[in-house]
Amino acid sequence: MNYVISIIAFILVIGLVIFIHEFGHFLLAKRNGIGVVEFSIGLGPKMFSWVKNGTKYAVKWIPFGGYCMMLGNETVLPGDATEEVVQDDEHAFNKKPLLARIAVILAGPFFNFILALVLAILLAALVGTTTTKIGSVAKGYPAQSAGLKAGDEITKLDHTRVHLFKDITLYMTMHEGEEIEITYKRGGETRTTKLVPVYDETEKRYLIGITAEPRNEHLNAWEVFKYGWYDFAYNTGVVIKSLGMLVTGKASFNDLSGPVGIAGVVNEIVTEVGEDTKEEGFWTKVYWLIVNLMSFTVLISANLGIMNLLPIPGLDGGRFLFLIVEGIRGKPLDKKAEGIVTLIGFGLLLLLMVAVFFNDIRKVFF
Repeated sequence: MNYVISIIAFILVIGLVIFIHEFGHFLLAKRNGIGVVEFSIGLGPKMFSWVKNGTKYAVKWIPFGGYCMMLGNETVLPGDATEEVVQDDEHAFNKKPLLARIAVILAGPFFNFILALVLAILLAALVGTTTTKIGSVAKGYPAQSAGLKAGDEITKLDHTRVHLFKDITLYMTMHEGEEIEITYKRGGETRTTKLVPVYDETEKRYLIGITAEPRNEHLNAWEVFKYGWYDFAYNTGVVIKSLGMLVTGKASFNDLSGPVGIAGVVNEIVTEVGEDTKEEGFWTKVYWLIVNLMSFTVLISANLGIMNLLPIPGLDGGRFLFLIVEGIRGKPLDKKAEGIVTLIGFGLLLLLMVAVFFNDIRKVFF
């Protein structure tokens, strides 16, 4: 039964994130008078489709992608939409002003950020947050030696501000074994201290010996928006820092995950929620499953938004780069050359997706 729930949950998470991304492109295209030939959620053979107001809407069987095909950008015009799609130059993407085209291209990632932020705010309203106040200090660990006490509120690690307890955990992960200057508040007074995390053989990671205060579940309206924003910033920070680790060699290809890896995480969430709420009623189980999936979706949506902004041909960031070059040159790039570069980009992305897919399979089975 868990596997069925995991599959449904995975499809819902991926489907929502992709739908919002493509809907961003679709909405801005329509607002700027650009003809949308096809709006598709999923890839591969179609499950079902319909045509309305000159646009073909389709849901396809493979829930790992989607697209918003605009007039002037289409490679293959869908056969059952050819008679109803307006095909004049006035509605073509390439005939619209530069700023309008830039807005359409950036709308997809922007909508992913909006989704991530809205979900983060909803989570803060539903379950509260864990602040940077210390709940307890373990004996014999660096935090105790540095003079930290329960009730202290950590505000900075070196020169980095922290707002959530998981900000502290992330910073420790990014600076394993390094000396850290901690700024904290005690009784309205700001203090600083320094410590060096120690490696814990049991936990298999570096620790300073503190735990968080219990989750604050009673936030006012301003705190809900504030901590929702902090949670959104945390998740985007995780993605950006992970990319930085890949570039600098601190992370390897083995750390990359694709759809199979995401499905594995969703299955872990479903399993853990089932174990944690096994004595609870049905609706309590559903509630906590939704909450945990929402939290994961914040990360996935932020991830998709940032990855699509990378200046790689075939991604929104690559198309945005072409438009910036067009703006600098004062005229469009050669369409044949742009097409070749984009095709190469798509080919490389496809190879990467295949490699990540098999890497996921290897990690799951071996």
